[in-house]
Amino acid sequence: MKIRILITGGTFDKEYDELTGRLYFRETHLPEMLRLGRSRLDLAIETVMMIDSLELDDAGRKTIVERARSCAETAVVITHGTDTMVETARALAAGALDAKTVVLTGAMVPYAFGSSDGLFNLGSALSFVQVLPAGVYVAMNGQHFPWNGVAKNRSTGSFESI
Repeated sequence: MKIRILITGGTFDKEYDELTGRLYFRETHLPEMLRLGRSRLDLAIETVMMIDSLELDDAGRKTIVERARSCAETAVVITHGTDTMVETARALAAGALDAKTVVLTGAMVPYAFGSSDGLFNLGSALSFVQVLPAGVYVAMNGQHFPWNGVAKNRSTGSFESI
């Protein structure tokens, strides 16, 4: 099974500028993460955008849906910022993706910080996308949730069932 990974940015790929104290995007950390995780999966990786999910608008979501719909793979993992992950999952669910399994994942702490949950979440998402039935899911904190049964709990910094 070949898995398509669509990269959209989010905390997953942010860098820290020590001079200004700001977070910014340079390029994705995904190849390094896959190498560190010793991934042996057949993957097609595509950077769709590098954006903070709070800046993602309907046009950006439409682009993500189109890329997921048009790719040949039926297993799709999307790296995404956690703040609007559920909104993008909703757009994907409405996007007539037919028999595809789509799993969104992200990180609460940037990978570049070294103490990120991103590597664990990526590994979980790659596992879930291979075994879940067609549909749209969110994979965070070692769990998977249907797109319409999950919310980010901002006070605990985790995703939970609703």
